[in-house]
Amino acid sequence: MHTFALPVWAHPLPYPDLAQTKTFMALQQASIHQRFEMRNAQNYYGNVNGSLEKERILIVDDSATVRMSFSRLLSAQYECFEAENVIDAFEQLKKREIDLVITDVIMPGLSGVELLRKVIESYPRTAVIVVSGVDRPQRALDAVRLGAFDYLIKPCDEDVLALTVGRALERRSLLINAATYRADLETRNEELVRGKAQLQRLQAQIVQNEKMASLGQLAAGIAHEINNPVGFVYGNLDLIGECVNDLIRLVNFYDGLDLAEDSAKAAADLRNDINYETAVNDLTDMITDCRVGVERVREIVQNLRTFSRLDEAEFKQTDMHEGIDSTIRLISRYFTGSNIKLVREYGDVPPFDSFSAQLNQVWMNLLVNAAQAIGTNTGEVKIVTHADAEWVYVSISDTGGGIDASHLSRIFDPFFTTKAVGEGTGLGLSIAFGIVDRHHGRIDVHSEAGKATTFTVSLPRNASSIALRKPHILN
Repeated sequence: MHTFALPVWAHPLPYPDLAQTKTFMALQQASIHQRFEMRNAQNYYGNVNGSLEKERILIVDDSATVRMSFSRLLSAQYECFEAENVIDAFEQLKKREIDLVITDVIMPGLSGVELLRKVIESYPRTAVIVVSGVDRPQRALDAVRLGAFDYLIKPCDEDVLALTVGRALERRSLLINAATYRADLETRNEELVRGKAQLQRLQAQIVQNEKMASLGQLAAGIAHEINNPVGFVYGNLDLIGECVNDLIRLVNFYDGLDLAEDSAKAAADLRNDINYETAVNDLTDMITDCRVGVERVREIVQNLRTFSRLDEAEFKQTDMHEGIDSTIRLISRYFTGSNIKLVREYGDVPPFDSFSAQLNQVWMNLLVNAAQAIGTNTGEVKIVTHADAEWVYVSISDTGGGIDASHLSRIFDPFFTTKAVGEGTGLGLSIAFGIVDRHHGRIDVHSEAGKATTFTVSLPRNASSIALRKPHILN
């Protein structure tokens, strides 16, 4: 019986001697025919790729006798190809997919080791069995370390060769199936991650919509209840102003009359006691201040009514600048200090289709984030708007500290926040993203850590043409 070498992992000792080899072969002979039957069944019902073609084996040896011997043995179960040197083997590998390469080591030109390296590098789905007349354990170990499935010694026992080929192809099938399953598992995991993020975003959007709907009803009710008494006060202030002016005219008329000396002295003493001149001036100023205050209350009420248009269930023509301005007035406390300069560069943006109240929520979230990014430092918040034939663009930038690069991929995730506990829920940008997405638009962010951040919202001008093209973001 011919000697042969097993893979290093196939026996407990570092290298097998002849006695161990014969013992192993005796134990394996009984299962050889069973393995042949399994391989034949696999070839008949299809290989690992689901094809009915036989698995392909490339036999590389400079000896025609060895090639013919191997081909004659294996051709009953496999489709065999032959190559007399490594260069010829490279050409064969380029022409067709090879499942297994059986290669000699010492050949004219490039050696089988070079072929082994090339196959492992460029054809990772192809298994390699090295066959050599050199019976050196170190060479066998080196071949296996380079990626060979096994190292056999010439001349090879036919049963051992057939068994080794079958095991190599079985291992190849298992590896390919494992890689396929792993890729499929990773794909499904990615889909689950995306689905979870989408579900969280939808849940956050639903919660926020509920809150905003309640807030809208509350704001509308408050605006209505406040608007009526404010109207009374505003109208009465005009009447009070007219009455005060009439009284002043009356007093001035009496001042111009010739009164008796006692009456004139009594009137002068009374004017001095009540500090008449100062009282008249103060009364006029108070009426003016009250009128200004009432006008401010009316403006706040109007802004509430503009902001809380949450019952609009359809696209309607919206003046974007009006919505931005009303939002700014509602959050004016962020911009009344001397440390933040608010710059508005409005372009020519015609009315376009949108849910106006929801867009106001987007402007509020972005503007509040911009102001909070600057904090107590000195900085600038800039709003730039423009439009082209199909899209409307709104850029809100700040000169705060920027966003860390590691956070950019997560800023639109629900509940993600870098603020301290109690200062943020992590829903602002997620809700803004959801609203813009509902408008079939997009929101982009460009940030330089430690310098500035710019959010650009792109919205279609016409809901019926939203699929024309993607918006073009100017850098």
